[in-house]
Amino acid sequence: MQLVGAVFSLNIGVSKNIAGKDEKKIISAIYKDSVSEQRLYLTKLGLEGDQQADLVNHGGIDKAVCIYPMEHYSYWEKQLSKTFPFGSFGENITLAGMAEFDTHIGDIWKWGEAMVQVSQPRRPCYKVAQRHAEPKLPLFIQETGYSGYYVRVLKEGYVSANDRCILTERTSDVSIKFVNHITYQDKNNENAKQRLHDLNELSLAWKSSLK
Repeated sequence: MQLVGAVFSLNIGVSKNIAGKDEKKIISAIYKDSVSEQRLYLTKLGLEGDQQADLVNHGGIDKAVCIYPMEHYSYWEKQLSKTFPFGSFGENITLAGMAEFDTHIGDIWKWGEAMVQVSQPRRPCYKVAQRHAEPKLPLFIQETGYSGYYVRVLKEGYVSANDRCILTERTSDVSIKFVNHITYQDKNNENAKQRLHDLNELSLAWKSSLK
């Protein structure tokens, strides 16, 4: 059976200060607006109109587009007793049908005119905590493995929320869930870490973090 993901929301945002009134300035583009009615051009560095404020931890060739599984939204709303609109985790695509356990490093998808490849999990940071006023949210994301993930762009082209993400090639048996588990829960598993290090499709930045 072919693995297909449905785009529930296509989201872009611009960099702005997200700090509170008396706090030190925090520049981030974690606030994304749904532009699901639009058709956007996807380049090697991301969607037209989308920005990343911190180019060390977000954006770049290996982190051109951020994906977050739609299935996790109900969990967070129940656990934290608040509403999370799509785009709440800073993702460009709120996607159903391709969660961390059935998405693998190196997976190649057709999305509209573009071709993309799964490159690494999304690493939760303090900015998602800042946005939702939940200091422990990054830790909760690590513990659950509900991280989301990034893709790199193999072929540029126009994309939209009406275009499904269709798995065309699977190049490894290493899931996003597995990478998260080794990174956060099983840190001393040197054999597994070496396996990840040898995985060509995993981003260099993530490999470096394993050291």
